[in-house]
Order: sequence, then C-alpha cells, then structure tokens
Amino acid sequence: MSVASLLQHVPLPQVLRVEQRFVRPWVEDVAAELRGRIRATLGPGALRGRSVAVGVGSRGIRDLPLLVRTIVDEVRVAGGEPFLVPSMGSHGGATADGQVRSLANLGVTEASAGAPIRTTMEVVEVGRTAEGLPAYLDAFAAAADAVVFVNAVKPHVAFRGAHESGLMKMVAIGLGKQRGADVCHEHGFGRMADLIVELGRITLARVDVPFCVGIVENAYGEVAELAVLRGPEIEAAEPALLVRARELAPRLFFDELDVLVVDEIGKDVSGTGMDTNVVGRYHTPFLSGGPRIARIAVLDLTAKSEGNANGIGLADFTTERAFRKLSFEHTYPNALTTTVPTTVKIPMVLGSDRLAIQAAIKTSGARDKRQVRLVRIKNTKAVDVIHVSTALRDEVARHPALRAEAAACAMGFDEHGALR
Repeated sequence: MSVASLLQHVPLPQVLRVEQRFVRPWVEDVAAELRGRIRATLGPGALRGRSVAVGVGSRGIRDLPLLVRTIVDEVRVAGGEPFLVPSMGSHGGATADGQVRSLANLGVTEASAGAPIRTTMEVVEVGRTAEGLPAYLDAFAAAADAVVFVNAVKPHVAFRGAHESGLMKMVAIGLGKQRGADVCHEHGFGRMADLIVELGRITLARVDVPFCVGIVENAYGEVAELAVLRGPEIEAAEPALLVRARELAPRLFFDELDVLVVDEIGKDVSGTGMDTNVVGRYHTPFLSGGPRIARIAVLDLTAKSEGNANGIGLADFTTERAFRKLSFEHTYPNALTTTVPTTVKIPMVLGSDRLAIQAAIKTSGARDKRQVRLVRIKNTKAVDVIHVSTALRDEVARHPALRAEAAACAMGFDEHGALR
C-alpha cells in the first residue's frame, strides 16, 4: 500500500482565520530615536581618527538595514571610520563568504550600509577565563580601534539565564566566530548562561566598545524599545531588556494542540528555525513551557536560510520540497558547533503539504480525527494571524486576545497537494 493511499481518507478540518492580539509598543521613528541615543552616549568627536568595527549578526530584525546604516552614519559623525564585520558565530555555513551572504539575505550589504564589509573566520585570542577557556574575537574587529554592534535581545531557544540571546552572547559567540561559539557550546547548554558572561567580560575588558545597540521587538516583529549602552554597562543593563523581551514575545494562546502546521522555518526566523518557546518543543533539558503539541509538520524552508534546515529535527513530518532545499554544508556546521544534533535530524518526509498534514493528523492521537485541534502558522515570528480548526472555535470565542476574522472554510490545496 502506498503512503498516499494510506493517508487519503484522513479527514482535513475546516479552518478559521484568527487574529492573535498582543500588546504593541513600538518606536515610530527608529532612525531618529537611535541617532539621538548614540549622540547622547558618544558626544561630538568621540571617535575622531579611529577605525570602528560594526558587528552585525544573522538574526532577522525589522529595520536592520536602517539600524546598521544609522550606526555607520553616526560613527562617521563622531569622527570614526566604520566597517562591518559579520558577527554570527558558526552561521552562514561557518565560512567567511557564507556570512556575507547571510547579511545580504537580511538586506545588509556594503551599498545599504555605506561601509565596507571585512569578512574572515580568523580570530584572535584576547584572554582566558579562570579555568583556562579562551575568549576569541574576530581578527578584523581585534585590529580596529573600537568595536560597536547591534543585536536583538530575546529569550534563547535552549537555555535560561540573566543573559540569553542578545548583547553578551554577541560578544562571546557572534564576534567570537565559529571558534568562540565552539568554546561556549562544548561545555553544554547547562553552562551557557554563565560562560557567555565570563567570556564576554574578558573581551569587554580588553576591547573598547564605545556603544552597542540592543533591540527589543514586540510580537509583531517591530522595534518596541532600543537601548544604547557602553561596553561596561552591558552586563548590568541587559537583563532588564531580556525581561521586557520575554513579556512582549510572540506566543500561541493555546495550551494543548493535536497538530501544528508551520509553513516555513529558517535561521532568519530563529536559531532553531522555529522558536522553541513558541512551539513548546526543546532540544535541551534546560528549559520548558509553552503549548503541548502532539505533532508538528514543517512544510518549507525560508529562502533567506539558504538551505540551513536547523530545527527540522524538532518536527515530526516535513515535505519533499523542504527536504530538497536542505543543504548539509549549511546545516551541519551549526549543529556540530552547538553539540546538539537533535535539531538537524530528518523527520518523516512526505510528498506534499497535504500528505504531511494528513500524516500529522493520523498520528496525533486525536480520538475523533474530524475534531482535530489544529493550528497553522506562517512561522514562529509571524503569529498575529493564524488559522485554527473549527474544533477550537469555542476556545477562540472565550479568549480575550483571540478573534475569529471570517467564517470557516476548507484548507485549500492545488493539484499537487500544496497549500494555497
């Protein structure tokens, strides 16, 4: 019996288009706000005659090209000579060219930034922890007179601590390139929160960081808050930004689901392709929480991920379309560096979106498949509008943050079984 014939009678639910409403603080004029904060921090002529490395990571931040261009312009206003350095650990296939392509996929190029990009995977050791672990810094950044950088502050997908994804991690891992990432990860995620602080402290004590920019996003991916901090201020100030980021983070307002359909995953969405905090599935034992979901189907990879399918291993089912896009050379270096192979294991591969969704429903454990509790999202950064099965209609009606926007309709597929 073929797979298609085995699944052909699995019923597909009708779905409702639902709006999830989140608190929505946002910065109306990002460039103006950032300019004012940088000038208040630097003062006129503070960087006169100095070369300044501007660190930019691989995370998709709305207005990232604008943020980077504003930083470059303000470095020049202060008298400095800026250049960009990709600051993303082992991302981009852990190659210099790959990291430049990762920046370009986020809209950051030499033309958009108005500054050259200097790229290398070479690093310089800038010191060691008390137990002898080396702190590394990008070779071009180490040769500069000063280093500034920008990153989003947000909950990490694999550990908890006062510093998670954000500024200290950018110093220890992003600017440390693959070797810096390797040092932090080889001792496991149980120590990650402490190690990024210990290694970051060493780098910050030896490198002049006249300012850095921390971004807090709201659940709509907009800049909700931004902070401009001097290097010595990062360790004490960043935890409050993380608390705020956790309050504003996207989520699903359901405690338990039979099936979650994720249209796309990618490194531009999350370090694990899909945010574990949103889907409630984790690849390490150092965090928990979120919805309980029996089966997850991932349908595609984002174009910007360039075949990096990190996170596919958290799914139960995927499609041939997504599998064909998977690049081992782009995916495996990240998993080998983080020492967590779970995220890159291959789930069951089905011939179409329809079959992947039917397989998820069939194996979900739902007693009545016609009443399956199913949610479909675009990706884990875009959950303000979702589709839910009619079995969740009453739950939607009762929840103050949920609103059904239209009548129920069938899930639409083309002749090849691809979701419309």
